[in-house]
Amino acid sequence: MNDGGLTLAPVSGTRQRRQDLFWLIWAAAAAFGCYFCMYAFRKPFTASSYSDTTLGGIGFKTVLVTSQVMGYMVSKFIGIKIIAEMPPHRRATGIAVLVVCAELALVLFGLIPRPWNALCLFANGLPLGMIFGLILGMLEGRRMTEALTAGLCASFILADGVTKSVGAWLLKQGVTEDWMPCVAGALFLIPLGVCVVMLSRIPPPNVQDVAARAERTPMNRDQRRSFVRRYALGLIPLSLMYLLVTVVRSIRADYAPEIWRGLGSPAEPAVFAQSELLVVFGVLAVNGSAVLIKDNRRAFFISLATCAGGFCLLLAALLARRNHLLGDFGFMVAVGLGLYLPYVAMHTTVFERMLAMTRERGNIGFLMYVVDSVGYLGYVAVMVAHNFGPKAHDLVGLLTSACWVSIGLSAGCLVMSWVYFSAITSAPIASHVVEPAEGLA
Repeated sequence: MNDGGLTLAPVSGTRQRRQDLFWLIWAAAAAFGCYFCMYAFRKPFTASSYSDTTLGGIGFKTVLVTSQVMGYMVSKFIGIKIIAEMPPHRRATGIAVLVVCAELALVLFGLIPRPWNALCLFANGLPLGMIFGLILGMLEGRRMTEALTAGLCASFILADGVTKSVGAWLLKQGVTEDWMPCVAGALFLIPLGVCVVMLSRIPPPNVQDVAARAERTPMNRDQRRSFVRRYALGLIPLSLMYLLVTVVRSIRADYAPEIWRGLGSPAEPAVFAQSELLVVFGVLAVNGSAVLIKDNRRAFFISLATCAGGFCLLLAALLARRNHLLGDFGFMVAVGLGLYLPYVAMHTTVFERMLAMTRERGNIGFLMYVVDSVGYLGYVAVMVAHNFGPKAHDLVGLLTSACWVSIGLSAGCLVMSWVYFSAITSAPIASHVVEPAEGLA
């Protein structure tokens, strides 16, 4: 039997393995489905161009993207406290309340005339920014965390393309640009509710999980400040690298239709889902396999190497494109994979194994929201600067330039972080990870 993740009565090996497999599949499906559905409240509007409206000489779509991202950014800063301190039993309710608030903002987006309805996307992004941390808190601190979190991250890679396809399809059905985001979100309300209920049933980490990955606990303000002071020299370069990846990833995601057209390819609804599906397979295979590495210190440094591998792939894609060796579809897939390898590694492994190898009491949500807040602040700054630049409509050029900057600066950041953590963990910390077959919860 199982109560709160602690074994209270003997269970046969076969029965235990079946229970473990059941909860692994259950948790993966719930997390993937919940965050996949959340994207239907965030991204469908980007499938439209809003080309018949401008504000102060700036394209209305750029105004909308910037408004939503600013709300999302503010949410990340608020989430540093909220997510770090959130008690586990309130997470599922929190997700449901936040999604309802986001959908109400989309209803107002349809009701309020342009350009004032741009403020509604700020209100839409504000609650959505905290949902990832609430879901992540239900998955961290387990021997199978990387596999579960890789599935969670795969959801937003795939959902980014699929929800754009849904938005483009609704436009073809005659739904107006202003009401399309609301209708797209409404289509996913019931599936999201089912997934939230499933999330609420996931047992907490058991004693073997805690022994392997350290206990994950809420963090008050003093604990958060103390943690940052102790590891600042390693966290700052990681935060800068994540900022760079977030900026480039967001440009590629939010302006996908315009980038496809700028490359010379039609932005058909299906192409968004097709390209991201290939990216998902690559990211899942690489980042999810980290669960097989038992030693926490080794897994941490391999995750940094994974980040470096992503930037190498990004460099290869840029060079191949410059020399006309890669077509439009291959270029977008390669850039996506190069960006998402480090982006997802930060979510799945870097902070998970950092806490495990240092045996610090805390949670990934706090660390992710620190770097996320910095990342989205950087993205807002880049978009504002680009809007007033001489080439505001050259989104392919913006993507390419941002890739080059990201590659150069991130290489230095990774070296600095590698040297720092090598120094403070020069003696391998014993890992108590047991075989994955012995249990998820």
